[in-house]
Amino acid sequence: MLLRAYRVTDKTGIVIVKMGIVLGSSLQAGARVVSSGIGRVLGGIFALIALVVGAIWFVIRSIVGLIWRVIRLVLTAIGSIVMLVFRLVGGGARVAGGAAGTAMARRAARAELETGLAEDPLVQRNRLLSGMTVVLLVVLIGVVLWATNPTRTTGRNQGVTVAGGDLFSATQQPSTSVPLLATMVPTATPLPPILDARGSLAYTVREQGQTDIWAINVGDRTPIRLTNSPRDERDGVWSPDGRRLAYASRQDGNWEIYIYNVQSGDTTRMTFDLSFQGAPQWSPDGQWLVYESYQGNNLDVYIMRVDGSQVERLTDHPAPDFSPVWSPDGRRIAFVSWRDGNQDIYTFSLDDPRDAASVNITNTPSRFEDHPMWSPDGSLLAYSALDEGVDKVFVKPVNDPNAVAQVLGRGHSPTWSPDGSSLIAAVDSFDSTQLIAMPFAETGFATTVIPVPKGTTGPNWTSVPLPASLVNSGGLGPAVVEPLFVEQVQETGDDPPYDLNLLIDVEAPVAALSDQVNDSFNALRVEANDRIGFDFLGQLEDAFWPIDRLPQPGEPRRNWHMTGRAFAINRNAIAGFPSPIEIVREDIDVNTYWRVFVRVADDAQNGELGEPLRHMPWDFLSRNQGDVEAYNQGGRLRAEVPSGYYVDFTQLASDYGWGPIPAGTDWRANFNATNYWVYTKPEGLTWFDAMRELYTLGQLGGFAPTAVPAQAEAVVEETPVVEQPVALPTVTVAEPAEFAPLLPPPPTDAGPGEDGA
Repeated sequence: MLLRAYRVTDKTGIVIVKMGIVLGSSLQAGARVVSSGIGRVLGGIFALIALVVGAIWFVIRSIVGLIWRVIRLVLTAIGSIVMLVFRLVGGGARVAGGAAGTAMARRAARAELETGLAEDPLVQRNRLLSGMTVVLLVVLIGVVLWATNPTRTTGRNQGVTVAGGDLFSATQQPSTSVPLLATMVPTATPLPPILDARGSLAYTVREQGQTDIWAINVGDRTPIRLTNSPRDERDGVWSPDGRRLAYASRQDGNWEIYIYNVQSGDTTRMTFDLSFQGAPQWSPDGQWLVYESYQGNNLDVYIMRVDGSQVERLTDHPAPDFSPVWSPDGRRIAFVSWRDGNQDIYTFSLDDPRDAASVNITNTPSRFEDHPMWSPDGSLLAYSALDEGVDKVFVKPVNDPNAVAQVLGRGHSPTWSPDGSSLIAAVDSFDSTQLIAMPFAETGFATTVIPVPKGTTGPNWTSVPLPASLVNSGGLGPAVVEPLFVEQVQETGDDPPYDLNLLIDVEAPVAALSDQVNDSFNALRVEANDRIGFDFLGQLEDAFWPIDRLPQPGEPRRNWHMTGRAFAINRNAIAGFPSPIEIVREDIDVNTYWRVFVRVADDAQNGELGEPLRHMPWDFLSRNQGDVEAYNQGGRLRAEVPSGYYVDFTQLASDYGWGPIPAGTDWRANFNATNYWVYTKPEGLTWFDAMRELYTLGQLGGFAPTAVPAQAEAVVEETPVVEQPVALPTVTVAEPAEFAPLLPPPPTDAGPGEDGA
């Protein structure tokens, strides 16, 4: 029975092995077609595998044979025991004979089985071939899967920087193949190399008529607010360890120095004086602050310990000294001064602490430098200046005053990267400001760090990122500030659509403005009164002009006063000493503009209002004082910066949407074309569109555009247009005769040498 079972099992195994051989042959043929390109290589591999498998099969056979012999011995022993039991139980010769016959039969069958096994080598070959076939099939399947794996080629590139990839991580690049209906996973935008230093930026933003300090981690897109009082904060600068921010603020009524700890959120007031203090900068060890202070009617440079225990005055020249910054070695301080008659950058040595020993680094009479900043190694100074009508960033060696400054690009208020490889500056455009990074140590292109509100200034870069807790909290959040004004407009429902509105308690020939802009003017007037200390806009040289009013020589015929969108301050306020207003010239692009500074009330000349002047005003009256050069140039710079406290009225007016207009091209010869006294609010309208808000086409008369004939051959007789007197737009206003002119009327013919003042 055992012999039959064994033979059936053995033949079944042979059938399975042969089927496996056939299947393996088929798979090998298919694999040979798929991987024909690698067949030769695999041939050698298969030979090696066959040797290894043969050795393994020999070991397995030996072990199996040993196990089989043990089983035979056990079966023999069991048979002997069974025979012994039968003998003891049966006791008869028949049984014994039968048992002996049975034993002999079993021995004969076993001998036949052993002889068959020994004499049938096909079984051994079939088993060996079956084992090798299985092993080869496993290897072949593995090779095919490896060769057709789509991630095999991308796996090699892990950790390698490729164009367009993340420059700061070794993560595997995503596949460029896009499956149908798949959603692309967004990837982080890599930072350009000029921002490798990372860290964080602090900068000053002007919004809603006041300034606050904001900060952002380099590479992020969401800035956070660091200060949020109703008063101004500005001039933020990081300490060397990046944990504190020094800045100037009017949060307690007058300008003082404060230190904000970004880790704890605590703020410490450092100075206690009614006089002006501003523009702080840290010493490299973080133990001192250098800053500007206005004391004794003189703006000078001071230093103080951060614990408040010691204050020292460094400069004492009568000219303004301002914008100080400490060198990285701690032994020099760069600052800006007018002591040589133009705005240059100087260095003060703490090893020779005499103001007279200060060295002029820039020495450029035709260019007014500002905002100096030391490079991290202390060998260079970066600064900005208005040059050929454009704000530019310059870099110059500190130890070689005669070296030519290198121009890096457009912008102002530069700050170095912590590693000195690049700079960031504020670049102003028509309606916005960008913080732009520009390379210095290596080649590259300038890149935008972040768009910021127009008028942003004073970026300062540290290598230390903002605390995660501060970033996660969002800082002090957006300012909750009411709008500076609400323009309440009523349309007439007819043509023209708007009327004029009377300016209450304002003295002017015609004290009225368009309903489109009168509320912003009234709000500006209130704010100017608070900032300056008296009703500066309560008396105007001009507001609205009737359409039939003829301009003076140098004034445009299409005058913005006729639109009800312009007002003029007292042009004669430049006379006197001290004069009520000071005018600073600004050559922007191809135009000349004027910035008006108003002197605050006499009872507020203690630092309570305004701040000292840093820029030299323009002297128009010098044209009539025998100075030929001043006569030809329409004036000259003053000999010295006036003392006292002033408010930047041009900046204040801009907060409410009112801006200056450029001087006429002939302003040097014609004072009426200077235009420093005129402010307008076009709001994107052309002059004609603004006029149409107040007048019908028929009322515009000769100002209306004339239609061009459709064909040149057509002869059209044109009737000359005669300008007729036009009534004022509907408004209740006093007659011009009821307003006594604040100034004598402008001269009818302002020839050379006449300034109209």
